Amino acid sequence: MNSDQNKPFTDQDSRLIGNASRKELLAWALYDFANSGYTTVVQTTIFSAYFVGVVAGAAQGVAPGLSTLLWSLSIGMANLIVMIGGPLIGAIADHRAWKKRFLLISSVGCILSTALLALVGPGDIGLGMALVTLSAVMFAFGENLIAAFLPEIVPEKNMGKMSGYGWSLGYFGGLLTLGICLAYITWARQRGLPETHFVPVTLLITAVIFALTAAPTFLWLRERAIPVALTQGLSNLQISYARLTHTFKEAIRFRDLLWFLITLGVYQSGVSTVVVLSAVYAREVMGFDTQSLIMLIMVVNVTAAVGAFICGHLQDRIGSVPTLTITLLIWIVAVLVALIADKPAHMWIAGNIIGLAMGASQAVGRALVSKFSPTERAGEFLGLWGLVNRLSAIIGPLSYGLINYWSHGNHRMSLLSTLSFFIVGLVLLLKVNESRGKAAAISSGVILNKAG
Repeated sequence: MNSDQNKPFTDQDSRLIGNASRKELLAWALYDFANSGYTTVVQTTIFSAYFVGVVAGAAQGVAPGLSTLLWSLSIGMANLIVMIGGPLIGAIADHRAWKKRFLLISSVGCILSTALLALVGPGDIGLGMALVTLSAVMFAFGENLIAAFLPEIVPEKNMGKMSGYGWSLGYFGGLLTLGICLAYITWARQRGLPETHFVPVTLLITAVIFALTAAPTFLWLRERAIPVALTQGLSNLQISYARLTHTFKEAIRFRDLLWFLITLGVYQSGVSTVVVLSAVYAREVMGFDTQSLIMLIMVVNVTAAVGAFICGHLQDRIGSVPTLTITLLIWIVAVLVALIADKPAHMWIAGNIIGLAMGASQAVGRALVSKFSPTERAGEFLGLWGLVNRLSAIIGPLSYGLINYWSHGNHRMSLLSTLSFFIVGLVLLLKVNESRGKAAAISSGVILNKAG
C-alpha cells in the first residue's frame, strides 16, 4: 500500500468518512476474513462430520444418535458460556480500553485449540468435546470484540457499509479456507490416505490461515478507547458488573435497542438453524451426496458475500430497518422453496436465495446494534448482541431437533419451525424505530460516561 493509504479519510478521497485510515479499515475487515475459515471447516463441514462419524462413531461403541447429541452439547455449552460471559468481557474491555488485548487473547485461543483438534482421533471423545467447546468460546468472544471497534472507526452513516464489507470478506475467507482444505482432501484420497490423516491436516491448515490473515488486524488497528481509572477497592469484575447492572436498569432509555435485540433473537434462531442443519436437510430430504453438499456450501458462501456487500450499501441509503425487512422476506421465500422442493435443482435455488439472505441479515443486524449503542459502551452493548446470537444458536437448532424427534424424522415438519422464526421476527421488526433508537444512543452518551 502507498503512503496515502495511511492518511485519514476525508469527504474528497473516500466514501467512508471517519478518523480511521484505509489500512485500519482493511485490518478491521480482514478479521472477518480470517476467522470465517474456523466456522466453515470446524463447525459446519469437515470436523463436525468427522467427530460424529469417526471420533464418536459406532466403531467406538457409541450408541446411535449419541454422537450427534455429544456434538450438539459441545456447541451448546460454548454458546452458554459466551452468553453469560460475553457482556462482562465487553464491559471490562470498555472500562479498561482492552478490546484489542482481549481480541488477541481470544484469537490465539481459537487458533491454538483449532490446531490441537488435529490430535483428536477415534475414541478421543472427551478431548474433542473440550477443544471444540474452547475453540467455539474463543471464536465467539472474538466476534463480539471486533464488532465493538466498528463505532470507533467509521461514522454512523457508514456503519452498514463497513459491516457489509467485513461480512463479504468473511464469506470469501471461509470459501478460501474450505477450498484449500478440499484440495488437500482430494490429493490425499487419490493417494489412498485415510480420513484420520487428512482431516487433522485440514485443521492445521485452518489454524494457519486464521493466524496469517488476522495478523494485519493486530498490526494496524488502533485501540481508541481511553481507560477509566479503577475505583479504589473495586476490581475490574466488580466495576464491570456494576456497569452492566446500570445498563439493564437504563434499558428503558434504549427501548428500540432492547426491542431489536428481542427481534434479532427470534429471526437469528432461524438463521442459526439453517447454518447448522441445512446440509442435513439437503442430504436426508433431497439425497445430496458429500460432494454435492460441499459444492452447495461453497456456492452459498459466494452468494452470502454478495448479499452482505449489497445490503451493506443498501442500508446506508434506505436505512437498516427497511433493509432488514427486505432481507427477512427473502428468508421466508428461501425456506418456502426448500419446503416445497422435490428435486435437487430446487434445493440449489433455495441455497442461493439463502446465501443472499444470510449475508444480508448478519451484516445489517451487527450494524443496527452498533447504531443503537452509545460509543462509550460499544463493547458492552455488542456483548449483548453476542449474547442474543448465542441464545438463538441454542434455541433454533434445538427446536428443529426436538420437532424432528417428535415427528419421527419429518424434516419438512421441522423446517416449518424455522419458517416461523422468520415470520415472527418480521412482525416484531415493525415495532423498531430506527431514528428514535439512534437518537437515544447519542443523547445517552454523556449520562453513561458519568455513570461509568
